[in-house]
Amino acid sequence: MREIATFEDPVKKQPLTLAVFGIEEVHRPPFQRDLSESLKKHLELAIEKLGFLTPIVVVHKDGKYYVVDGQHRLEAMRDIGAREIVGIIVDESLYHHILEFNTEKPPNVKEKSKQAYRLYQELLKEDENLIEEELFTYFKDPMYITFGFAIEEFDPKFPASFYESFVSKIDEFLRKPLKEAVEERRRRAQALIDLNQVVNQKYAEFGWDNALLKGEIVRKAVQKAFGVRVRTIEEEFYAAIDRVKQACESLTLQDFGEVE
Repeated sequence: MREIATFEDPVKKQPLTLAVFGIEEVHRPPFQRDLSESLKKHLELAIEKLGFLTPIVVVHKDGKYYVVDGQHRLEAMRDIGAREIVGIIVDESLYHHILEFNTEKPPNVKEKSKQAYRLYQELLKEDENLIEEELFTYFKDPMYITFGFAIEEFDPKFPASFYESFVSKIDEFLRKPLKEAVEERRRRAQALIDLNQVVNQKYAEFGWDNALLKGEIVRKAVQKAFGVRVRTIEEEFYAAIDRVKQACESLTLQDFGEVE
């Protein structure tokens, strides 16, 4: 690493360092989201045409430099054979705030969920006695943690986006240490997997062949359980899941304007 300049950011007035890194000096944190090959290829073409104009953001932690914003730029530079890359070194305290970066390509629900799961596991490994509720600044919404467990530990094809509106109204951060909260997250994930199985069964019963209509089944079941314009759900997580499950089981084609 070769330091170029030090300065303060104009908003928080926090000290920053502009530096040039050997490309192999910079590592990806274990909880980074999966790479998008199409985005990386687009960045390769842009960099080759315009040059490398936007520094990556890195933190220095445990003797290594980790990219917290710009992993696609980093990997694009690797692929075009660059030996060095320009980066801004920020305070180590920003290491776990990685979900608030991702400015190159906003992640979808599934990507946010997988990244939330990986960050959760990292925090659990670092200190299992951390209270989950106190980590809210690291996660955009607790439902992404639950979705992440569903995807990473139960079903990689779990359609999290179909459940986003519903689960955002019933999930919450837990007032438990991570060593206990992790098991509750697994239980919640399992409850969602069970609900999704009911949705799949109803989809098969209807004989539909467009998988996107499974999202319509979820939406209609939630409406049947809690009302068409429901904004808040007061029932606790598992009671709400059971209510939607029962509503889903009772759906008929007439609920969708079709004649049975």
